[in-house]
Amino acid sequence: MAHVFRLMDSPVGKLTLVARGAALAAILWEQDRPDRVRLGEMREDLAHPMLLETERQLQQYFAGERRHFALQLDFSGTAFQQKVWNALLTIPFGETRSYSEIARQVGSEKAVRAVGAANGRNPISIVAPCHRVIGAGGALTGFAGGLKAKEILLALEGCMPAVEGHQARNLTAKTTARRSADERQMSLLD
Repeated sequence: MAHVFRLMDSPVGKLTLVARGAALAAILWEQDRPDRVRLGEMREDLAHPMLLETERQLQQYFAGERRHFALQLDFSGTAFQQKVWNALLTIPFGETRSYSEIARQVGSEKAVRAVGAANGRNPISIVAPCHRVIGAGGALTGFAGGLKAKEILLALEGCMPAVEGHQARNLTAKTTARRSADERQMSLLD
């Protein structure tokens, strides 16, 4: 069965909504790596009912009017990837989980890196909220849409205060280190 797509403008950039049959198969980012989600040949379909409904629900989400999506999903991946992606669907709006928490949830406590890899290949971004998965210490880690998009999504959901505190500490440490390096360099010029 062929994939069809529709483009959508959003606060996190242009999104490519992809359906296969009556189900949503992917939400791809504007700067997505071509091999991150393998879908094969696609054709544009501006009137596909699933794509129109996905766009409507995403618009509601971005407007702060929707916390849960009601869409039929078509995840294509390995059994392990599908376990991880289904675990993402259980993370409530406004909450985050660490990679190790997801690993425990899918019954593979030591597979934290494999969870990270599966999370990175999540084909249905935003709806299957991989943006809600953060590092154990609260760090924002890799995200197919880019860290800025992840920050926007978490801020939209009210998740940023705990994350911001961690980032502020990291930023302060980086700024202090940069100032020290600049001061050392200046003293060499004197």
